[in-house]
Amino acid sequence: MKKIRFLKVQFDAEIEGWEIPAFRGSVIQKAGEQHITFHNHINDQEVIYRYPVIQYKRIGRNPALICVDFGVDEVHHFFNNRNLDIEISGRKLSLNVKYLQMNQFTLQVWEKSFSMRLTQWLALNQENYAKYRATTDAFVHLTLLEGILKANIISFAKGIGWDVDKDIRLRIDTIEKSRLVTYKEQKLMAFDVTFRTNVFLPDYLGLGKGVSHGFGTVRQVRTEKIP
Repeated sequence: MKKIRFLKVQFDAEIEGWEIPAFRGSVIQKAGEQHITFHNHINDQEVIYRYPVIQYKRIGRNPALICVDFGVDEVHHFFNNRNLDIEISGRKLSLNVKYLQMNQFTLQVWEKSFSMRLTQWLALNQENYAKYRATTDAFVHLTLLEGILKANIISFAKGIGWDVDKDIRLRIDTIEKSRLVTYKEQKLMAFDVTFRTNVFLPDYLGLGKGVSHGFGTVRQVRTEKIP
């Protein structure tokens, strides 16, 4: 069990999905590249392989920041700027805060399950992509993806210092969509899936590869209660 702070900041400007990396770059520049938490790079050649606690998203049509755990403390390096104007794709944008929400969540493994939807999930590395392409068996695909998603959740837990001491249950219900997307000048397969797990995950948390660039966004599937 671990308590974490979770900050969502949504701005009133509008960007396209493919502009998230440019939004990320502009925020890093404003915050100062010396603040490694914003990008996890020591320099152009050296990368810190850890879970990104500051993530860059597009919510609706708005750029947004998701700050997890100690990322909430670090994001002040960006907001200390008096001028939050940035330039993306040759146009200037004023990053006025449209919506800000701070929550504290208790992370734990529950007895019950939560229904989630995960979009733009970059699940497959080179090795797993070969395994996925080696068969057309839907059951094999599901089993492979379930194992990867469980590992993604464990990687997130380790990244924020949560020692998971119970068994994580997880089942993918549907693969809604799969398509090739561009990430760091590479074509990778992205999935939209719905799944159930006994770990509660906050809305807009990132899982998998590329989460700091807006990939792999989780949202809880809420079912309306019948009166």
